[in-house]
Order: sequence, then structure tokens, then C-alpha cells
Amino acid sequence: MTILSHRHRFVFIAVPKVASHSIRFALRAHLGPDDEEQVSLFVRKRIERPVFDAQEHGHQTAAEVRAAIGAEIWSQYLSFAVVRNPWDRFVSYVAFMMRHNGLFERDPRAAMHRVLANPQNQSPVHYRAQVDFLTDESNELIVSKICRVDRLQQDFDEVCDLLALPRCTLETRNTSTHRPYVDYYDDELRAAVALRYRADIERFGYRFGA
Repeated sequence: MTILSHRHRFVFIAVPKVASHSIRFALRAHLGPDDEEQVSLFVRKRIERPVFDAQEHGHQTAAEVRAAIGAEIWSQYLSFAVVRNPWDRFVSYVAFMMRHNGLFERDPRAAMHRVLANPQNQSPVHYRAQVDFLTDESNELIVSKICRVDRLQQDFDEVCDLLALPRCTLETRNTSTHRPYVDYYDDELRAAVALRYRADIERFGYRFGA
């Protein structure tokens, strides 16, 4: 759900399974007629630039968006994104991807092991590490502000202040149903997810259970 607001001079980079729709619904009321949005869930909107034509889902990387709009505009706009504890995000991902077949509900740990072991269950977009969406080819973070799910309202309020937008209460949107993520892990799963998302854990300082 990439959003380019020329009226308010911001870029929202939507990392998959990280409160993207909650942010989008909050921002939409402030978008002007010339603002641009790419989204394919709930509604379909397109940004008329080549990289967006090739990837209709709206989860473009910051590097792709910067290349599409130009480095000068990118540097003048506030860019922001939201990140999430990788162990929590992985549970949400598995629950979401298996919401129609009941595998996660019947045996969550088996479902999580299945995703880790089988590439066909690993969406090229949703399974991707969060840092991939927020860094450039040199692994440098290029997004101006990083918000966190565990303090999302506070961080989004700060974004609104920076953009001179009125604060509003975020609504929960497009969530999967599951218990607290720590309930689903054994030692093997915990270590496997830590290895898969080591870059996210190191970059953003996450710990299991924190």
C-alpha cells in the first residue's frame, strides 16, 4: 500500500503484515486529488509508473519507490514505514496465508514448520525480510522515520505532527486471528525464525518475548 502524497510531501512504504492497512485508512482522508496510492486489497488503486505496473500489490521497496520518483523528490519528502517483531510477524504471516485451509488453526507449530521448510509456502513478498523494504543496495536505511507496531499509536502521532496532520486513533484492519505469538514457539521454531530474520533482529534490536 505505497502512498505518495504530494500535498503533504510524504511517502509511506508498506512492509507486508505490519499494520499497513491501519495506516492507509488513517491517511486516506487527508489525500488530495493529485496524491498517488498503490493498493490491491479492499480497493484497487494504481500509481502510473513502471515499477508499480509490474508489482500491483503495493508493497514496493523504498529503493524502488525512490528510483521511481527520483532522488530529489525522495529527499524532500518524509518517508516512513512500520516494522514489527519478526517472531510476531511470522505467526501473523502463517495465520494469514493458511486462513482458508485451517492448517494453522488445527496445528500452528506444524503449519509454521511447513512454511519454513517449503519454498512454495513462502510468498516472495510477504515472507521477505523487513530490511529488504527499507534499505538500499549498500544495506543503508533510506527511510526517514521507522515506526514500531508495539508503540504504533505513539509513533504514528509523531508522524502526524511532523506532517502537520491532525492526530487520530488508528483502527485495527486486516488482522489474522491468533494468540500472543510467544504461545506458538518451541526452541526449534524460535531459532529457525531468528536465523531467517536475523537481519531484521539485528537492525531493529528485537528480542523474543520483548
